[in-house]
Amino acid sequence: MEKKVAFITGATGGIGRATASRLGNLGYALFITGRNEKKLNVVTGELKAKGISVDGYPADLAEDTAISRLKNAFADKHDRLDVLVNNAGFAVSKPFGEVDPDEWDLIMKVNARAPFFLTQALVSMMKKTGGGAIVNISSVTGRLGYPNQSAYGASKHAMHGFSKVLARELQPHNIRVHVVAPGGVDTDLVKTMRPDIAGKDLMKPEEIADIIAFLVGFDGNAVIDEINVRRKTSRPWQ
Repeated sequence: MEKKVAFITGATGGIGRATASRLGNLGYALFITGRNEKKLNVVTGELKAKGISVDGYPADLAEDTAISRLKNAFADKHDRLDVLVNNAGFAVSKPFGEVDPDEWDLIMKVNARAPFFLTQALVSMMKKTGGGAIVNISSVTGRLGYPNQSAYGASKHAMHGFSKVLARELQPHNIRVHVVAPGGVDTDLVKTMRPDIAGKDLMKPEEIADIIAFLVGFDGNAVIDEINVRRKTSRPWQ
């Protein structure tokens, strides 16, 4: 049988890197992207050393031409798409009154605009496959409000809203849309945004990757729209 194919953004570290390894080990052929070409080459090399089929393509999702270039590069390598993981993210931590327009635009381009238009560009290939799964990596800030995270929170609320509509529009095509909204995960971004959380209290990227692997493989009559994941030391239901 032809290998299933997974496309993962933000794959040079953290959740994206762990997810690439997890899905690759499950037999998926991978197409991964990240902004830092040197890091992307390292990750691609590590995956290939494990016998995983993977292609890496560097792209900065804030650039206007990134989506079309990624679409063309992916189509050159694959004629099917089974899983899309919109994971790449960007954030700044500062009070609402100090966020400038350039920072706002950059956060929205990476966290909201890029997932929207990358999905738009690739979904026809998923329809051709006969179905699949889209996993949008959001954040607890997509549900709750945290000081100094106004722009980041707004971008993740936008992702939640987009995902809700997308799920309804793609349901007739057997394409499931999932949102994973974790709290603090041991990534470079979280260390910048929440230096107050001790490393031992953060979730590991591999834990989120396991959840993503479960979602993309869970194809029954039950559908999981959203999974909220909190740290063991955080308070429940908040």
